[in-house]
Amino acid sequence: MDSKQISETIAMIREENLDIRTITMGISLLDCIRGDFDTTAQAVYDKIVAKAQHLVPVADQIEEEYGLPIVNKRVAVTPVALLAGGDTSYDFVKIAQAMDRAAKDLDIDLIGGYSALVQNGMTPADEALIDSIPAALQQTERVCSSVNIGSTKSGMNMDAVKLMGEIVQQVATPKPQDAMKLVVFCNAVEDNPFMAGAFWGVSEGDVAINTGVSGPGVVQRAIAAIPDAPFEQLCETVKQTAFKVSRMGQFVGKVAAERLHVPFNIVDLSLAPTPAQGDSVAEILETMGLSHVVVTAPRRPSPC
Repeated sequence: MDSKQISETIAMIREENLDIRTITMGISLLDCIRGDFDTTAQAVYDKIVAKAQHLVPVADQIEEEYGLPIVNKRVAVTPVALLAGGDTSYDFVKIAQAMDRAAKDLDIDLIGGYSALVQNGMTPADEALIDSIPAALQQTERVCSSVNIGSTKSGMNMDAVKLMGEIVQQVATPKPQDAMKLVVFCNAVEDNPFMAGAFWGVSEGDVAINTGVSGPGVVQRAIAAIPDAPFEQLCETVKQTAFKVSRMGQFVGKVAAERLHVPFNIVDLSLAPTPAQGDSVAEILETMGLSHVVVTAPRRPSPC
């Protein structure tokens, strides 16, 4: 990076709320399936601890060395509904508790993958996991859950739609904040590092590093600098700005992957808003020409 690029990066961090939203380690748990849920849960805990034990120290080290804020350190695992094996007790909550214990022991902020993919239909294990989501989220602090109920290719699984409506209500009734750890998807992406919907897809490798970068303020500032630009210039500006922001995520991800001795997978540019002033996609849209965007603020910021 030359001096101009370094200056731009410093300005993005100080003035435009640029940060590395997350370093997320994806971990496959397919080799943790045992004969019963007790031994499977222990294998899940052991593998997460073995693979992610240095994730937080490495992220903290990179943050200190390069001055790039890294907000969250997270883990995403194989959809847990796939781990039942031959045990038809379907006591998935034991796996949720093992995931939560590993996250706490490693100081991981959130761990995702308490998930089921039911766009085509539900197996008994899928249905059992979905039924267990309220108990799992109530009995854990850092576990996030997701269910994919439809896709463009498969259509909508209306049985799953009905069931998830009931589950959302059950999750939100005792503690509304638990609902922030549950996502209901259509067209779920299996290498998505963002909570609460993150999970590690079955076609992914054993372990890899993903990064997510937050850049609404950077994009908004770039657009505001060209108020009367034609549409083609606006598109090019957004593209170039997105590249600059994504480059930071790629750099951090590659450094983290090298130090953790695992592959680097993807960088994801997020325009999701945060509570910080000026860090909102609504302001991007208004800068582009919308008269106003009405935003209903939640009672408290989402942890995800």
